[in-house]
Amino acid sequence: MYWYNGKLIESQTLELDINEPGLLYGATVFTTLRVYENSLDSSLTNWQAHCDRLNFSLQAFAWQQPDWQRIHQGARILLQHFPILRITLFPDGREWITGRNLPEDLLEKQRNGVKCAIAQPEFSRNLPSHKTGNYLGAWLAKNSVQTLAAQEAILVDATGNWLETTTGNLWGWRDGCWWIPPLDVGILPGIRRSQIIQWLQNQQMLVREEPWTPKLVTGFEAIAYTNSVVEIIPIHTVKQASGSLQYNPYHPNFQQIRSLFSMTTVSLWYTLK
Repeated sequence: MYWYNGKLIESQTLELDINEPGLLYGATVFTTLRVYENSLDSSLTNWQAHCDRLNFSLQAFAWQQPDWQRIHQGARILLQHFPILRITLFPDGREWITGRNLPEDLLEKQRNGVKCAIAQPEFSRNLPSHKTGNYLGAWLAKNSVQTLAAQEAILVDATGNWLETTTGNLWGWRDGCWWIPPLDVGILPGIRRSQIIQWLQNQQMLVREEPWTPKLVTGFEAIAYTNSVVEIIPIHTVKQASGSLQYNPYHPNFQQIRSLFSMTTVSLWYTLK
């Protein structure tokens, strides 16, 4: 079941023209959101931020505007069946919305963390400030580390600085505060990333944006990654050529971020705001 170009379709296939740029070149933009409280209006769902992300890319690429009301309609129909929605837009304004369930092992990963491995520098994301359909670099990176029994890959630049995982933004704890790579190093401005920064700053907590150099990452007590679906996933091991780095997946400060996903905290934050 999916929504395409104004229609709900019950099928496992999608018919596209053989000259479709989205098929030939990955010429699409997309966003993936988790629906909370079965509502697009939930502050945690953050519907408007996801629409803004799509619109930002459409304007940057000078693509045709879609029918936003129709997108909202399709999303409202599919959320009755799926907690995760992926909204894809084509250059000519067509929309394609698919749904899926939460990962079966999500709770296990949230509780105990995952193992990551450093990807080869050539496995980079195309146009990193946008979520385009050309995700080959990230897909190859994640697949390449499976032989190391790693569940995620960390993308790096040519000098070895850590950028982001293939699916999320990085967070690290050291020296009494949170550290994140800055956007200008070439990472996606994640919606969950922005939410967490605002929430932490509202609580008068320092968030430092600094490049994650090979030296800096050795000093973190704990690291994790975030995205709009998984919330926050601790990382207990990072495999790299020079050996593995170990971090505490049970660090008490993870609770600072986890608490932000409670409805009470979110409601209070919006009231104060």
